[in-house]
Amino acid sequence: MKYKVLGRTGVLVSELCLGTMSFGGDADEPESARMFKRCRDAGINFFDCANVYCQGKSEEILGRLISDCRDEVVIASKATQRTGRDFNALGSSRRHIMLEVEKSLKRLRTDRIDLYFIHHFDSLTPIDESLRALDDLVRQGKLLYIGASNWAAWQTAKALGISAGQGLARFECIEPMYNLVKRQAEVEILPLALSENLGVIVYSPLAGGLLSGKYSQGDKGAAGRIVQKGSYIKRYSDPLYFEIAARLVDFAKSVHTHPATLAVSWVRTHPAVTAPIIGARNVSQIEPSLAAADFNMTPDLRAEISKLSVQPPNATDRLEEVIDPNFCLRNR
Repeated sequence: MKYKVLGRTGVLVSELCLGTMSFGGDADEPESARMFKRCRDAGINFFDCANVYCQGKSEEILGRLISDCRDEVVIASKATQRTGRDFNALGSSRRHIMLEVEKSLKRLRTDRIDLYFIHHFDSLTPIDESLRALDDLVRQGKLLYIGASNWAAWQTAKALGISAGQGLARFECIEPMYNLVKRQAEVEILPLALSENLGVIVYSPLAGGLLSGKYSQGDKGAAGRIVQKGSYIKRYSDPLYFEIAARLVDFAKSVHTHPATLAVSWVRTHPAVTAPIIGARNVSQIEPSLAAADFNMTPDLRAEISKLSVQPPNATDRLEEVIDPNFCLRNR
C-alpha cells in the first residue's frame, strides 16, 4: 500500500479508503470486523462513514473496531441528510451540525473526527452559516479538518472564498462520485481540486457494482444496489452504462485482470484523486478492489480504458482551446 498527503493537511492516508456504509446492514458486525481487519492488514488507514449509514449502526461498529488503533487511523464522517422525524433533523444549519457531531463522536467512541464532510449542499442554509459552525468545532478540537461531499465546483469554490475572506477553517477535501460511467467530475470538480490543493476521496468507483462484471451482459437479475435500491436504479438506468461495463469486462479478460481491479485502479490514478472509497458486503467481494492498490496502471493503459467510456464535454465550448491550450497566447 502506498500513501498520499491529504490535500495540504500533511496527513498521510492510504491510496485506498474503506467505505463503511455496509457495516451493520449488508455486512453484520462479525463480517464488518473481518473486512476491517483485512483492510488494515493490507495497509489501509483511512475509513469513511456517515451519521446516516444504517441509522448510525455503521459508526457504532466502526467505533468499536478502532478502539485499539484510534491514533493509527484517519476517520471521516458526514452530516446533512435526515436523521429523524423532527422538522430540523436535517440540513447544514449550525443547530443540526452541532447536534450531529456530538452524536457521531459518541457512536465512534472518540474525542475527535479527523475529517468531517457536509454530506450534500443545503440550499436553505447560507454557506457561511455552515462554515462558522464547522470552524467553531475545529477550534474546539472536535473536528480536525472539514470537507464537502456531492457539491458542485462552483459551490466549493464559493465556500473556499468565504473561508479565505472571513478567516474560517476551509474545506481541505471533497468527496465526489467518479467512475468509468460517471465522469462529470473531470470537467470542473477535479480541476478545481488540483488548482486549490484539495484532497479528493471518490465514492462509487465501481458504479454501485456495475463495473464489477456481474451485470455486464445486461443481467439485471443479479443482486445488488443498482437493481434493488431506488436511488441507484435511477443513477445507473442508462443502457449505455451497461454497454460500457460489458466493454470493460471484455477488456479485463484480454489483460487477465478482474474488471473491478481495473475500475478502481483507473479512478485511483487520476492525478487529482487521493483515494477511491472501496466497499463490499464481505471479504471475498472486496479482494479485487484491494488488488487495485498494487496494480500497475500505466498512462497508456489508463488511456485505453478511458476510450471504453464517453468523455464528458469540456467546461466551455471553445474547442480550439481544448485542442491547443495555448491558442489564445499564440493569437493575442
